[in-house]
Amino acid sequence: MYPNTTNKIVEKELSYKIVGILFNVHQKLGRYCTERQYADAVENILKEKGVAYEREKPIIVEGRKSSFVDFCIENKILLDAKAKSFITKEDYYQMKRYLTADSRELGLIVNFRQKLLKPKRILNSKPKHNSEHSDKFVV
Repeated sequence: MYPNTTNKIVEKELSYKIVGILFNVHQKLGRYCTERQYADAVENILKEKGVAYEREKPIIVEGRKSSFVDFCIENKILLDAKAKSFITKEDYYQMKRYLTADSRELGLIVNFRQKLLKPKRILNSKPKHNSEHSDKFVV
């Protein structure tokens, strides 16, 4: 029998590690902090665990910085931290644009205001594998 590659979990171990960090932050801070406070807490735990990341990574579109994503983790996963009533379609589309523009395969959106934390996985089905990714990572 052939392995089913369509059901593979993209960056399984790293994404599980990140989700564990997000749950830890949610448990420590609760539901009513600012996005900045959540991002700072995520950054502290990434540092503690020795996970390489870039904070407020610029997304380049047409040669210009168009936006910033909260984190690029281990040069593989984009993470956007939110603190709002609910995640909108625009949030999903924005992450899809980030993934496409930055040639990444996996993005996570987490909304810390939710009572039950449910990080959302967004996949870019056609990432361009490109060697131009930045090496500005903190460990």
